[in-house]
Amino acid sequence: MAPDTDDNEGFAKSATVAEPELETAVGSAEGVPADERVAAVRRVAAAGRRWHVGQLAGVAALLAVALTGGSIAYGAMRDGRTAAVADAPSALSPALLNSGDIDASILSLQAHLKAQPRDFGSWASLGLAYVEQARTKGDPSRYPQADKALKRSLAVKPGNEQAIMGQAALAAARHDFKDALTYADRVLKENPYSQSALSSRIDALVELGRYADASKAADTADSRRPGIPVFTRYAYVHELRGDVKTARRVLEQALGTASTKGDISYVAFQLGQLAWNQGDYKTAVDYYARALAADDNYLPALEGRARAEYASGDKATGLRDMEQLVARYPLPQPLVELGEMYEDRGAAGDEAKAREQYALVDAWIALARANGVNADLDTALAAADHGDKSAALRAARAEWARRHTVHTADALAWALHVNGKDAEALPYARQATATGYRNASFLYHRGMIERATGHTKNARDSLKAALELNSGFSPLGAREARKALADLEAAK
Repeated sequence: MAPDTDDNEGFAKSATVAEPELETAVGSAEGVPADERVAAVRRVAAAGRRWHVGQLAGVAALLAVALTGGSIAYGAMRDGRTAAVADAPSALSPALLNSGDIDASILSLQAHLKAQPRDFGSWASLGLAYVEQARTKGDPSRYPQADKALKRSLAVKPGNEQAIMGQAALAAARHDFKDALTYADRVLKENPYSQSALSSRIDALVELGRYADASKAADTADSRRPGIPVFTRYAYVHELRGDVKTARRVLEQALGTASTKGDISYVAFQLGQLAWNQGDYKTAVDYYARALAADDNYLPALEGRARAEYASGDKATGLRDMEQLVARYPLPQPLVELGEMYEDRGAAGDEAKAREQYALVDAWIALARANGVNADLDTALAAADHGDKSAALRAARAEWARRHTVHTADALAWALHVNGKDAEALPYARQATATGYRNASFLYHRGMIERATGHTKNARDSLKAALELNSGFSPLGAREARKALADLEAAK
Protein backbone atom coordinates (compact mmCIF):
# COMPACT_ATOMS: atom_id res chain seq x y z
CA MET A 1 0.00 0.00 0.00
CA ALA A 2 1.25 3.46 -0.78
CA PRO A 3 2.44 5.44 2.24
CA ASP A 4 0.29 8.27 3.52
CA THR A 5 0.95 11.62 1.90
CA ASP A 6 -0.28 15.13 2.41
CA ASP A 7 -3.78 15.09 0.94
CA ASN A 8 -3.27 18.58 -0.49
CA GLU A 9 0.05 17.82 -2.16
CA GLY A 10 -0.21 17.33 -5.92
CA PHE A 11 -3.95 17.13 -5.43
CA ALA A 12 -5.53 20.12 -7.01
CA LYS A 13 -5.31 18.87 -10.59
CA SER A 14 -6.36 15.28 -9.99
CA ALA A 15 -9.06 15.71 -7.38
CA THR A 16 -10.85 18.90 -8.34
CA VAL A 17 -14.03 17.62 -9.92
CA ALA A 18 -16.21 19.52 -12.32
CA GLU A 19 -19.83 19.67 -11.20
CA PRO A 20 -21.20 17.29 -13.88
CA GLU A 21 -18.46 14.75 -13.16
CA LEU A 22 -19.04 15.05 -9.43
CA GLU A 23 -22.76 14.54 -9.92
CA THR A 24 -22.11 11.42 -12.00
CA ALA A 25 -19.81 9.90 -9.42
CA VAL A 26 -21.92 10.92 -6.44
CA GLY A 27 -25.20 9.92 -8.04
CA SER A 28 -28.68 10.84 -7.00
CA ALA A 29 -30.42 9.65 -3.88
CA GLU A 30 -33.87 10.59 -5.00
CA GLY A 31 -35.57 7.22 -4.87
CA VAL A 32 -38.44 5.96 -6.88
CA PRO A 33 -41.32 4.85 -4.59
CA ALA A 34 -41.43 1.11 -4.02
CA ASP A 35 -44.68 0.63 -5.92
CA GLU A 36 -43.21 2.39 -8.96
CA ARG A 37 -40.08 0.26 -8.79
CA VAL A 38 -42.12 -2.90 -8.81
CA ALA A 39 -44.36 -1.58 -11.57
CA ALA A 40 -41.27 -0.90 -13.68
CA VAL A 41 -40.02 -4.44 -13.20
CA ARG A 42 -43.43 -5.83 -14.08
CA ARG A 43 -43.70 -3.68 -17.22
CA VAL A 44 -40.39 -4.97 -18.44
CA ALA A 45 -41.32 -8.53 -17.51
CA ALA A 46 -44.48 -8.17 -19.60
CA ALA A 47 -42.33 -7.17 -22.54
CA GLY A 48 -40.09 -10.15 -21.83
CA ARG A 49 -43.05 -12.51 -22.04
CA ARG A 50 -43.86 -11.17 -25.51
CA TRP A 51 -40.26 -11.50 -26.67
CA HIS A 52 -37.90 -14.44 -26.83
CA VAL A 53 -35.84 -14.81 -23.64
CA GLY A 54 -32.69 -14.12 -25.66
CA GLN A 55 -33.95 -10.61 -26.39
CA LEU A 56 -34.21 -9.63 -22.74
CA ALA A 57 -30.77 -8.01 -22.87
CA GLY A 58 -32.38 -5.23 -24.86
CA VAL A 59 -35.14 -4.92 -22.30
CA ALA A 60 -32.52 -4.50 -19.58
CA ALA A 61 -31.57 -1.10 -20.89
CA LEU A 62 -35.17 0.03 -20.59
CA LEU A 63 -35.39 -1.35 -17.10
CA ALA A 64 -32.19 0.37 -16.07
CA VAL A 65 -33.55 3.69 -17.32
CA ALA A 66 -36.87 3.13 -15.59
CA LEU A 67 -35.15 2.47 -12.29
CA THR A 68 -32.37 5.08 -12.36
CA GLY A 69 -32.19 6.66 -8.92
CA GLY A 70 -34.43 3.99 -7.48
CA SER A 71 -33.91 0.34 -6.83
CA ILE A 72 -35.08 -3.13 -7.66
CA ALA A 73 -34.27 -6.05 -5.51
CA TYR A 74 -30.95 -7.75 -5.93
CA GLY A 75 -29.29 -10.10 -3.54
CA ALA A 76 -27.53 -13.40 -3.35
CA MET A 77 -29.94 -14.81 -0.87
CA ARG A 78 -29.40 -18.39 -1.88
CA ASP A 79 -27.39 -18.95 1.31
CA GLY A 80 -28.48 -15.82 3.08
CA ARG A 81 -24.92 -14.65 3.48
CA THR A 82 -24.14 -11.01 3.09
CA ALA A 83 -21.13 -8.79 3.59
CA ALA A 84 -21.22 -5.82 5.88
CA VAL A 85 -19.96 -2.41 4.87
CA ALA A 86 -16.33 -2.17 5.83
CA ASP A 87 -15.27 0.55 8.21
CA ALA A 88 -13.97 3.57 6.35
CA PRO A 89 -12.53 6.81 7.70
CA SER A 90 -14.40 9.88 6.63
CA ALA A 91 -15.76 13.12 7.97
CA LEU A 92 -18.89 11.17 8.85
CA SER A 93 -19.29 8.86 11.79
CA PRO A 94 -18.69 5.21 10.80
CA ALA A 95 -21.74 4.43 12.95
CA LEU A 96 -23.89 6.18 10.36
CA LEU A 97 -23.01 3.60 7.74
CA ASN A 98 -23.88 0.81 10.15
CA SER A 99 -27.02 2.46 11.54
CA GLY A 100 -29.32 0.57 9.22
CA ASP A 101 -30.42 3.72 7.38
CA ILE A 102 -28.31 3.37 4.27
CA ASP A 103 -30.28 6.02 2.39
CA ALA A 104 -29.51 8.61 5.06
CA SER A 105 -25.87 7.58 4.96
CA ILE A 106 -25.71 8.07 1.21
CA LEU A 107 -27.44 11.45 1.37
CA SER A 108 -25.00 12.66 4.00
CA LEU A 109 -22.00 11.40 2.07
CA GLN A 110 -23.22 13.01 -1.14
CA ALA A 111 -23.74 16.36 0.56
CA HIS A 112 -20.34 16.17 2.22
CA LEU A 113 -18.52 15.29 -1.00
CA LYS A 114 -20.07 18.15 -2.93
CA ALA A 115 -18.52 20.45 -0.32
CA GLN A 116 -15.32 18.43 0.17
CA PRO A 117 -14.58 16.54 -3.07
CA ARG A 118 -11.02 15.75 -1.97
CA ASP A 119 -12.01 13.54 0.97
CA PHE A 120 -10.76 10.14 -0.20
CA GLY A 121 -12.22 8.38 2.83
CA SER A 122 -15.72 9.64 2.13
CA TRP A 123 -15.42 8.62 -1.53
CA ALA A 124 -14.56 5.10 -0.33
CA SER A 125 -17.42 5.19 2.15
CA LEU A 126 -19.83 6.24 -0.59
CA GLY A 127 -18.68 3.41 -2.84
CA LEU A 128 -19.14 0.92 -0.02
CA ALA A 129 -22.52 2.43 0.78
CA TYR A 130 -23.69 1.88 -2.79
CA VAL A 131 -22.61 -1.75 -2.59
CA GLU A 132 -24.46 -2.08 0.72
CA GLN A 133 -27.54 -0.45 -0.78
CA ALA A 134 -27.54 -2.99 -3.59
CA ARG A 135 -27.32 -5.74 -0.98
CA THR A 136 -29.96 -4.52 1.44
CA LYS A 137 -32.47 -2.87 -0.86
CA GLY A 138 -31.42 -4.26 -4.22
CA ASP A 139 -30.24 -2.07 -7.06
CA PRO A 140 -27.77 -3.31 -9.68
CA SER A 141 -27.67 0.18 -11.20
CA ARG A 142 -25.75 1.28 -8.10
CA TYR A 143 -22.75 -0.85 -9.02
CA PRO A 144 -21.42 1.50 -11.74
CA GLN A 145 -21.82 4.37 -9.26
CA ALA A 146 -19.93 2.41 -6.63
CA ASP A 147 -17.16 1.76 -9.13
CA LYS A 148 -16.85 5.46 -9.96
CA ALA A 149 -16.80 6.50 -6.30
CA LEU A 150 -14.11 3.95 -5.42
CA LYS A 151 -11.97 4.96 -8.38
CA ARG A 152 -12.31 8.60 -7.29
CA SER A 153 -11.05 7.64 -3.84
CA LEU A 154 -8.03 5.88 -5.35
CA ALA A 155 -7.35 8.82 -7.67
CA VAL A 156 -7.20 11.07 -4.63
CA LYS A 157 -5.10 8.68 -2.55
CA PRO A 158 -3.67 5.72 -4.50
CA GLY A 159 -3.63 2.41 -2.66
CA ASN A 160 -5.81 3.46 0.27
CA GLU A 161 -7.12 0.42 2.11
CA GLN A 162 -10.74 1.53 2.36
CA ALA A 163 -11.15 1.91 -1.39
CA ILE A 164 -9.45 -1.40 -2.13
CA MET A 165 -11.78 -3.14 0.31
CA GLY A 166 -14.63 -1.39 -1.45
CA GLN A 167 -13.40 -2.86 -4.72
CA ALA A 168 -13.34 -6.30 -3.08
CA ALA A 169 -16.93 -5.87 -1.94
CA LEU A 170 -18.00 -4.65 -5.37
CA ALA A 171 -16.27 -7.54 -7.14
CA ALA A 172 -17.96 -10.04 -4.83
CA ALA A 173 -21.34 -8.40 -5.38
CA ARG A 174 -20.82 -8.80 -9.12
CA HIS A 175 -19.80 -12.45 -8.54
CA ASP A 176 -16.24 -11.79 -9.67
CA PHE A 177 -14.67 -13.74 -6.82
CA LYS A 178 -11.20 -14.00 -8.29
CA ASP A 179 -10.89 -10.22 -8.25
CA ALA A 180 -12.43 -10.09 -4.78
CA LEU A 181 -9.71 -12.44 -3.55
CA THR A 182 -7.00 -10.39 -5.26
CA TYR A 183 -8.18 -7.18 -3.59
CA ALA A 184 -8.45 -8.84 -0.17
CA ASP A 185 -4.94 -10.28 -0.48
CA ARG A 186 -3.61 -6.87 -1.51
CA VAL A 187 -4.95 -5.35 1.70
CA LEU A 188 -3.72 -8.22 3.88
CA LYS A 189 -0.21 -7.84 2.48
CA GLU A 190 -0.03 -4.42 4.12
CA ASN A 191 -2.45 -4.97 7.00
CA PRO A 192 -2.64 -8.63 8.07
CA TYR A 193 -5.16 -7.75 10.78
CA SER A 194 -7.79 -6.10 8.61
CA GLN A 195 -11.04 -7.76 9.68
CA SER A 196 -12.77 -6.75 6.47
CA ALA A 197 -10.01 -8.24 4.32
CA LEU A 198 -9.83 -11.41 6.40
CA SER A 199 -13.59 -11.86 6.06
CA SER A 200 -13.62 -11.07 2.36
CA ARG A 201 -10.85 -13.57 1.77
CA ILE A 202 -12.88 -16.35 3.39
CA ASP A 203 -15.93 -15.42 1.30
CA ALA A 204 -13.98 -15.40 -1.95
CA LEU A 205 -12.33 -18.75 -1.27
CA VAL A 206 -15.70 -20.31 -0.40
CA GLU A 207 -17.30 -18.93 -3.56
CA LEU A 208 -14.40 -20.23 -5.64
CA GLY A 209 -14.89 -23.70 -4.17
CA ARG A 210 -11.52 -23.70 -2.44
CA TYR A 211 -12.96 -25.08 0.78
CA ALA A 212 -9.72 -26.35 2.34
CA ASP A 213 -8.14 -22.94 1.80
CA ALA A 214 -11.29 -21.25 3.15
CA SER A 215 -11.08 -23.36 6.31
CA LYS A 216 -7.45 -22.33 6.84
CA ALA A 217 -8.37 -18.70 6.17
CA ALA A 218 -11.16 -18.92 8.75
CA ASP A 219 -8.74 -20.30 11.34
CA THR A 220 -6.28 -17.51 10.54
CA ALA A 221 -8.96 -14.84 10.77
CA ASP A 222 -10.21 -16.25 14.07
CA SER A 223 -6.70 -16.09 15.53
CA ARG A 224 -6.06 -12.55 14.30
CA ARG A 225 -9.38 -10.71 14.54
CA PRO A 226 -12.08 -12.74 16.28
CA GLY A 227 -15.50 -11.15 16.05
CA ILE A 228 -18.95 -11.60 14.56
CA PRO A 229 -17.88 -11.12 10.90
CA VAL A 230 -15.30 -13.90 11.32
CA PHE A 231 -17.47 -16.12 13.54
CA THR A 232 -20.31 -16.29 11.02
CA ARG A 233 -17.93 -17.23 8.22
CA TYR A 234 -16.19 -19.77 10.41
CA ALA A 235 -19.58 -21.34 11.09
CA TYR A 236 -20.49 -21.50 7.41
CA VAL A 237 -17.22 -23.17 6.47
CA HIS A 238 -18.01 -25.86 9.04
CA GLU A 239 -21.58 -26.20 7.78
CA LEU A 240 -20.27 -26.81 4.27
CA ARG A 241 -18.31 -29.75 5.65
CA GLY A 242 -21.42 -31.15 7.35
CA ASP A 243 -20.33 -30.08 10.84
CA VAL A 244 -23.67 -28.58 11.82
CA LYS A 245 -23.00 -28.93 15.54
CA THR A 246 -19.93 -26.68 15.43
CA ALA A 247 -21.68 -24.22 13.11
CA ARG A 248 -24.61 -23.91 15.52
CA ARG A 249 -22.39 -23.54 18.58
CA VAL A 250 -20.32 -20.78 16.98
CA LEU A 251 -23.41 -18.91 15.78
CA GLU A 252 -25.08 -19.17 19.18
CA GLN A 253 -21.97 -17.73 20.79
CA ALA A 254 -21.90 -14.96 18.20
CA LEU A 255 -25.54 -14.10 18.85
CA GLY A 256 -24.81 -13.97 22.56
CA THR A 257 -22.18 -11.30 21.97
CA ALA A 258 -24.07 -9.33 19.30
CA SER A 259 -24.99 -5.83 20.44
CA THR A 260 -25.96 -3.85 17.33
CA LYS A 261 -29.26 -4.36 15.53
CA GLY A 262 -27.43 -5.25 12.34
CA ASP A 263 -25.35 -7.95 14.03
CA ILE A 264 -28.36 -9.39 15.87
CA SER A 265 -30.51 -9.60 12.74
CA TYR A 266 -27.67 -11.08 10.69
CA VAL A 267 -26.61 -13.77 13.18
CA ALA A 268 -30.19 -14.68 14.15
CA PHE A 269 -30.96 -15.14 10.47
CA GLN A 270 -27.94 -17.41 10.03
CA LEU A 271 -29.23 -19.56 12.89
CA GLY A 272 -32.64 -19.59 11.24
CA GLN A 273 -31.07 -20.77 8.00
CA LEU A 274 -29.18 -23.51 9.81
CA ALA A 275 -32.43 -24.72 11.41
CA TRP A 276 -34.27 -24.50 8.08
CA ASN A 277 -31.65 -26.62 6.34
CA GLN A 278 -32.21 -29.30 9.00
CA GLY A 279 -35.99 -29.15 8.58
CA ASP A 280 -36.56 -27.62 12.03
CA TYR A 281 -39.18 -25.10 10.98
CA LYS A 282 -40.28 -23.98 14.44
CA THR A 283 -36.73 -23.10 15.48
CA ALA A 284 -36.16 -21.43 12.12
CA VAL A 285 -39.27 -19.25 12.50
CA ASP A 286 -38.21 -18.30 16.03
CA TYR A 287 -34.80 -17.15 14.84
CA TYR A 288 -36.26 -15.30 11.85
CA ALA A 289 -38.60 -13.54 14.29
CA ARG A 290 -35.63 -12.55 16.43
CA ALA A 291 -33.87 -11.17 13.35
CA LEU A 292 -36.97 -9.18 12.40
CA ALA A 293 -37.37 -7.87 15.94
CA ALA A 294 -33.97 -6.23 15.47
CA ASP A 295 -34.67 -5.11 11.90
CA ASP A 296 -38.23 -5.51 10.63
CA ASN A 297 -37.11 -4.92 7.03
CA TYR A 298 -34.35 -7.54 6.95
CA LEU A 299 -35.18 -9.18 3.63
CA PRO A 300 -33.53 -12.59 4.12
CA ALA A 301 -35.47 -13.11 7.37
CA LEU A 302 -38.75 -12.06 5.74
CA GLU A 303 -38.15 -14.59 2.98
CA GLY A 304 -37.03 -17.31 5.37
CA ARG A 305 -40.08 -16.85 7.58
CA ALA A 306 -42.48 -17.11 4.63
CA ARG A 307 -40.71 -20.21 3.33
CA ALA A 308 -40.72 -21.92 6.75
CA GLU A 309 -44.38 -21.06 7.34
CA TYR A 310 -45.32 -22.64 4.04
CA ALA A 311 -43.22 -25.74 4.61
CA SER A 312 -44.62 -26.25 8.12
CA GLY A 313 -48.16 -26.48 6.73
CA ASP A 314 -49.32 -22.90 7.24
CA LYS A 315 -49.48 -22.42 3.48
CA ALA A 316 -51.90 -19.50 3.44
CA THR A 317 -49.71 -17.42 5.77
CA GLY A 318 -46.51 -18.38 4.00
CA LEU A 319 -47.91 -17.48 0.59
CA ARG A 320 -49.32 -14.19 1.87
CA ASP A 321 -46.00 -13.22 3.46
CA MET A 322 -44.09 -14.14 0.30
CA GLU A 323 -46.51 -12.07 -1.79
CA GLN A 324 -45.92 -9.08 0.49
CA LEU A 325 -42.16 -9.48 0.24
CA VAL A 326 -42.16 -9.80 -3.54
CA ALA A 327 -44.50 -6.83 -3.91
CA ARG A 328 -41.87 -4.68 -2.21
CA TYR A 329 -38.68 -6.35 -3.40
CA PRO A 330 -38.91 -8.64 -6.44
CA LEU A 331 -35.76 -10.67 -5.78
CA PRO A 332 -34.99 -13.74 -7.91
CA GLN A 333 -35.24 -16.45 -5.26
CA PRO A 334 -38.47 -15.19 -3.64
CA LEU A 335 -39.95 -14.76 -7.12
CA VAL A 336 -39.23 -18.41 -7.91
CA GLU A 337 -40.51 -19.52 -4.51
CA LEU A 338 -43.72 -17.53 -4.91
CA GLY A 339 -44.23 -18.95 -8.39
CA GLU A 340 -43.83 -22.47 -7.03
CA MET A 341 -46.28 -21.74 -4.22
CA TYR A 342 -48.85 -20.68 -6.81
CA GLU A 343 -48.22 -23.83 -8.83
CA ASP A 344 -48.48 -25.96 -5.71
CA ARG A 345 -51.79 -24.36 -4.70
CA GLY A 346 -53.24 -24.75 -8.18
CA ALA A 347 -56.21 -22.41 -7.77
CA ALA A 348 -57.84 -20.64 -10.68
CA GLY A 349 -55.38 -18.17 -12.20
CA ASP A 350 -52.41 -19.52 -10.24
CA GLU A 351 -50.66 -20.88 -13.31
CA ALA A 352 -50.65 -17.44 -14.92
CA LYS A 353 -49.48 -15.87 -11.65
CA ALA A 354 -46.61 -18.33 -11.49
CA ARG A 355 -45.55 -17.54 -15.05
CA GLU A 356 -45.48 -13.86 -14.16
CA GLN A 357 -43.05 -14.46 -11.29
CA TYR A 358 -40.71 -16.46 -13.51
CA ALA A 359 -40.79 -13.75 -16.19
CA LEU A 360 -39.79 -11.20 -13.54
CA VAL A 361 -36.74 -13.32 -12.75
CA ASP A 362 -35.72 -13.07 -16.41
CA ALA A 363 -36.11 -9.28 -16.27
CA TRP A 364 -34.04 -9.04 -13.11
CA ILE A 365 -31.27 -11.19 -14.59
CA ALA A 366 -31.17 -8.98 -17.66
CA LEU A 367 -30.83 -5.85 -15.51
CA ALA A 368 -28.14 -7.43 -13.36
CA ARG A 369 -26.10 -8.34 -16.42
CA ALA A 370 -26.51 -4.85 -17.82
CA ASN A 371 -24.85 -3.53 -14.65
CA GLY A 372 -21.86 -5.86 -14.69
CA VAL A 373 -23.19 -8.70 -12.55
CA ASN A 374 -22.37 -12.29 -13.50
CA ALA A 375 -25.84 -13.84 -13.28
CA ASP A 376 -25.09 -17.26 -14.74
CA LEU A 377 -25.81 -19.17 -11.53
CA ASP A 378 -29.12 -17.33 -11.08
CA THR A 379 -29.98 -18.12 -14.71
CA ALA A 380 -29.11 -21.79 -14.37
CA LEU A 381 -31.11 -22.30 -11.19
CA ALA A 382 -34.24 -20.48 -12.36
CA ALA A 383 -34.29 -21.51 -16.00
CA ALA A 384 -33.70 -25.22 -15.39
CA ASP A 385 -37.11 -25.59 -13.78
CA HIS A 386 -39.02 -22.58 -15.05
CA GLY A 387 -37.51 -21.29 -18.26
CA ASP A 388 -35.28 -22.02 -21.23
CA LYS A 389 -33.57 -25.32 -20.39
CA SER A 390 -30.85 -24.89 -23.01
CA ALA A 391 -30.09 -21.44 -21.61
CA ALA A 392 -29.89 -23.00 -18.15
CA LEU A 393 -27.28 -25.47 -19.37
CA ARG A 394 -25.21 -22.82 -21.13
CA ALA A 395 -25.21 -20.68 -17.99
CA ALA A 396 -24.37 -23.61 -15.72
CA ARG A 397 -21.45 -24.67 -17.92
CA ALA A 398 -20.15 -21.09 -18.00
CA GLU A 399 -20.35 -20.79 -14.22
CA TRP A 400 -18.66 -24.17 -13.70
CA ALA A 401 -15.80 -23.00 -15.93
CA ARG A 402 -15.26 -20.11 -13.51
CA ARG A 403 -15.58 -21.85 -10.15
CA HIS A 404 -16.12 -25.31 -8.72
CA THR A 405 -18.40 -25.04 -5.69
CA VAL A 406 -21.05 -27.39 -4.35
CA HIS A 407 -23.66 -24.94 -5.64
CA THR A 408 -22.27 -24.75 -9.16
CA ALA A 409 -21.87 -28.53 -9.23
CA ASP A 410 -25.51 -28.93 -8.22
CA ALA A 411 -26.69 -26.35 -10.76
CA LEU A 412 -24.74 -28.00 -13.56
CA ALA A 413 -25.98 -31.47 -12.59
CA TRP A 414 -29.60 -30.35 -12.61
CA ALA A 415 -29.26 -28.38 -15.85
CA LEU A 416 -27.77 -31.46 -17.50
CA HIS A 417 -30.60 -33.59 -16.11
CA VAL A 418 -33.43 -31.41 -17.43
CA ASN A 419 -31.69 -31.48 -20.80
CA GLY A 420 -31.64 -35.28 -20.83
CA LYS A 421 -27.91 -35.66 -20.16
CA ASP A 422 -28.16 -37.76 -17.01
CA ALA A 423 -25.00 -39.84 -17.46
CA GLU A 424 -23.00 -36.63 -17.64
CA ALA A 425 -24.98 -35.14 -14.76
CA LEU A 426 -24.36 -37.89 -12.20
CA PRO A 427 -20.70 -37.11 -11.36
CA TYR A 428 -21.60 -33.47 -10.74
CA ALA A 429 -24.55 -34.41 -8.52
CA ARG A 430 -22.21 -36.63 -6.49
CA GLN A 431 -19.64 -33.84 -6.26
CA ALA A 432 -22.31 -31.44 -4.96
CA THR A 433 -22.95 -33.74 -2.00
CA ALA A 434 -19.37 -34.88 -1.44
CA THR A 435 -18.36 -32.36 1.23
CA GLY A 436 -21.06 -33.46 3.67
CA TYR A 437 -23.07 -30.25 3.25
CA ARG A 438 -26.62 -31.07 4.34
CA ASN A 439 -28.89 -29.64 1.64
CA ALA A 440 -32.18 -31.33 0.77
CA SER A 441 -32.34 -29.81 -2.72
CA PHE A 442 -28.95 -31.27 -3.58
CA LEU A 443 -30.05 -34.70 -2.35
CA TYR A 444 -33.29 -34.45 -4.33
CA HIS A 445 -31.43 -33.55 -7.51
CA ARG A 446 -28.99 -36.39 -6.96
CA GLY A 447 -31.81 -38.85 -6.32
CA MET A 448 -33.68 -37.91 -9.48
CA ILE A 449 -30.50 -38.21 -11.55
CA GLU A 450 -29.69 -41.57 -9.96
CA ARG A 451 -33.18 -42.75 -10.80
CA ALA A 452 -32.78 -41.62 -14.42
CA THR A 453 -29.47 -43.50 -14.72
CA GLY A 454 -30.85 -46.74 -13.29
CA HIS A 455 -29.23 -46.51 -9.85
CA THR A 456 -32.52 -47.29 -8.13
CA LYS A 457 -31.23 -48.18 -4.66
CA ASN A 458 -29.08 -45.05 -4.53
CA ALA A 459 -32.01 -43.03 -5.80
CA ARG A 460 -34.27 -44.31 -3.01
CA ASP A 461 -31.61 -43.52 -0.42
CA SER A 462 -31.01 -39.99 -1.75
CA LEU A 463 -34.70 -39.10 -2.06
CA LYS A 464 -35.46 -40.51 1.37
CA ALA A 465 -32.54 -38.55 2.84
CA ALA A 466 -33.78 -35.33 1.21
CA LEU A 467 -37.27 -35.69 2.68
CA GLU A 468 -36.03 -36.78 6.10
CA LEU A 469 -33.69 -33.81 6.24
CA ASN A 470 -36.16 -31.14 5.10
CA SER A 471 -39.56 -32.43 4.00
CA GLY A 472 -40.65 -29.04 2.65
CA PHE A 473 -37.41 -27.89 1.01
CA SER A 474 -39.33 -26.76 -2.10
CA PRO A 475 -43.09 -26.63 -2.79
CA LEU A 476 -42.68 -28.47 -6.09
CA GLY A 477 -39.42 -30.32 -5.51
CA ALA A 478 -40.61 -31.96 -2.30
CA ARG A 479 -43.81 -33.05 -4.03
CA GLU A 480 -41.85 -34.57 -6.91
CA ALA A 481 -39.45 -36.26 -4.49
CA ARG A 482 -42.33 -37.93 -2.63
CA LYS A 483 -43.90 -39.11 -5.89
CA ALA A 484 -40.62 -40.47 -7.25
CA LEU A 485 -39.86 -42.24 -3.97
CA ALA A 486 -43.32 -43.81 -3.91
CA ASP A 487 -42.86 -45.06 -7.47
CA LEU A 488 -39.46 -46.54 -6.61
CA GLU A 489 -40.82 -48.26 -3.50
CA ALA A 490 -43.74 -49.69 -5.48
CA ALA A 491 -41.36 -51.07 -8.10
CA LYS A 492 -39.25 -53.00 -5.56
